[in-house]
Amino acid sequence: MIGNDGVRNDLRMLPGEMLALARQTAELLVQRIENLPEEDAWAGEFRQELEDHLMKPPPEEGRSASQVIEEAANEILPTALRLDHPRCFGFIPSQPTWPGILADFMVAGFNVNQSSWLISSGPSQLELTVIDWFRHWIGYPESAGGILTSGGSAANLDGLVAAREAANNPERGILYMSDQSHGALVKAARIMGIHPECIRMIPTDERFRMDMDALVETVAVDRAAGLSPVAICANAGTSSSGAVDPLETMADYCEAQNIWLHVDAAHGGFSLVTEGGKKILRGIERADSIVLDGHKWFYQPYEVGSLMVKDLRTLERVFASKQDILQDTIWGADHPNFSDRGLQLSRSVRALKIWMSVQIFGMAAFRRAQSHGMMLAHRIEEYVEESSVLEMLAPVALGIACFRVNPTNTELDKDALETINRIVLARVFWEDRAFISSTRLRGALALRMCVINYTTTWNEVRETLEAVSKFGAESLIQDPPPR
Repeated sequence: MIGNDGVRNDLRMLPGEMLALARQTAELLVQRIENLPEEDAWAGEFRQELEDHLMKPPPEEGRSASQVIEEAANEILPTALRLDHPRCFGFIPSQPTWPGILADFMVAGFNVNQSSWLISSGPSQLELTVIDWFRHWIGYPESAGGILTSGGSAANLDGLVAAREAANNPERGILYMSDQSHGALVKAARIMGIHPECIRMIPTDERFRMDMDALVETVAVDRAAGLSPVAICANAGTSSSGAVDPLETMADYCEAQNIWLHVDAAHGGFSLVTEGGKKILRGIERADSIVLDGHKWFYQPYEVGSLMVKDLRTLERVFASKQDILQDTIWGADHPNFSDRGLQLSRSVRALKIWMSVQIFGMAAFRRAQSHGMMLAHRIEEYVEESSVLEMLAPVALGIACFRVNPTNTELDKDALETINRIVLARVFWEDRAFISSTRLRGALALRMCVINYTTTWNEVRETLEAVSKFGAESLIQDPPPR
């Protein structure tokens, strides 16, 4: 295209072409969503196949935009785990709302850098609004605040940095977490310079919650040695089993000992919007910092996590900085810059998708969707307890159920059970439309189903459980493991 100054502008498109491509893209996305239930939950491919197709030098001259979009939609993006599939029960699925998807499209189009109030007043106020929603749901005081992040990993890092800076003796600091805690906490500690020998993995009880007696004893031993706790990390929905640590007891202890309480609620935190979730997470409002993930159980597209802190000043004392190049962005005290609350300077607008989704559907719809997921998890537990082929390996917590094939009237040793369940996992992977993942609980291989997708029905869950039972029974008949 030739501009008004007579200079060729190869990167510009005419409005008609832009609208046509946007319409094509939207139609492809809607078609994908409509067709998803009839497809497999997993459609990965081996690296060699993908390298042969994609590992090519960039073209010198452009191609048809319509053809490029078709290729991306039909040959690249579908080759993945479809986390929003109603039969995707592996890891922690993500089912975004359509308004959330549209919001990200709009954010990209408006191209806002939400680093400061001067640059992004409207989006900054919107993030303050969404953060205040979170504050109310948690039950935090007026002094609380937070920031939206790329996800739980970044939020955990920001929160633990704040905890370290608030510690009495950070140079000899120790970090405490349970043996069920997410690896993101360990990664955050390493980035912060906390060596592995200064990370304490506290054992858990029969429900996979932190053992308070072990925690108290470990902290006492460390303090006697002249070491100083940086933070105690609680879980509000572990990734393995959904277990929730004894938050009220931990809060009592941390307050008495003047230790920062950090809660990783990336999986379970948004269940606070339901009455059942509030009961399960009672005590979370007493934590110094809390991590939430909107792209998990608040039905948003990647990426949107959040860090909430009881006292906003604990973040700003750590992350606020003055730079000559940014001197024009400094406003009054009532006009916050989000770059003063976390690691990122340049950052996208993350609040819009949450705000649009809630405005369009209302909170009642979100509460029903979350309650639906918890109900499905408990129905899995009921199904397994009535089964002669399956057994539960942990109590259902929030939206996760962990079980294994272990038929009654058999005496299979640990290795035999491991073999059977690995066979079952592989057969579901290759032969069934569903996708489930696994974890380890007390050393045992557990088949794990996370059922938080608002489009998932009990029939889809039940059919997956029936397939697991069938594959388990067949593995005994065809090739019975040694006893």
